[in-house]
Amino acid sequence: MLATRALLSKQTLAVLSRQPACFVHQGDYGNWGNTNVAVVFSGCGWWDGTDVHEGVYTMYHLSRNGARFQMFAPNQQQMHVIDHMRKQPASGENRNMMMEAARFSHGQGMTQMQDLSKLDVNSFDAVIFPGGHGITKNLSSFMKDGKDCKLHGDVERVLKDFHRSRKPIGLASMAPVLACRVLPSIEVTMGYERDDNTRWGNWPNTNMVQPVKGMGARHNVREPYEAYVDEKNKVVSTPSFMWETDYHYHYIFDGIGNMVKHVMRMSTK
Repeated sequence: MLATRALLSKQTLAVLSRQPACFVHQGDYGNWGNTNVAVVFSGCGWWDGTDVHEGVYTMYHLSRNGARFQMFAPNQQQMHVIDHMRKQPASGENRNMMMEAARFSHGQGMTQMQDLSKLDVNSFDAVIFPGGHGITKNLSSFMKDGKDCKLHGDVERVLKDFHRSRKPIGLASMAPVLACRVLPSIEVTMGYERDDNTRWGNWPNTNMVQPVKGMGARHNVREPYEAYVDEKNKVVSTPSFMWETDYHYHYIFDGIGNMVKHVMRMSTK
């Protein structure tokens, strides 16, 4: 009996030692829980908020790399509501960005969606902005004003605070327009600079690249599975769904993964 118990004990310890996600997780950069990342949302849905895939992929890769994260969104009305089936504005509907973005959250307390006005740079090691048209409609006036757009007050504050504190900033798809507007001479990618349509996908939003250059930023061409790293300014960007594809979503997944890994790497410096 004692021998059996000893054997079971050894087997249990062996199993526990193989459970990195739950017990002794160590990501590519740092031990579990040592890095705290703020993730900023603009609603829920590609056409009027944060893209669902970009938001979820971001949180997955943060978890996979051993980070804690907290979600934020402005507690204000979004510009409009888009019927994602017809891709047209839904008449008579008004929605709150934070309430819509709360669809991404699970649990209670700090895992719930928080008001962006409460985001304090001193409590976090990095910040990430997943993309979606909410970047251009809700977090800024880019859709209307282009390169002369204004940013939501808390978005501008957060970007400047993290940049001033030398803490990394991650940006997906359309999100670089936010950083380029308020941070001088940074380098980013939004993918291609012209729509090279192939059987794998196409680039329908390349018209956003020129305004970014007009803001004083340098644009670098990258594939959807890549990330561009501005080491000097600690800004990491990835094209993600600036590239439109019917079913090659794994490229988007990999690109956001590369962005997150670089954000994690720079947060440990």
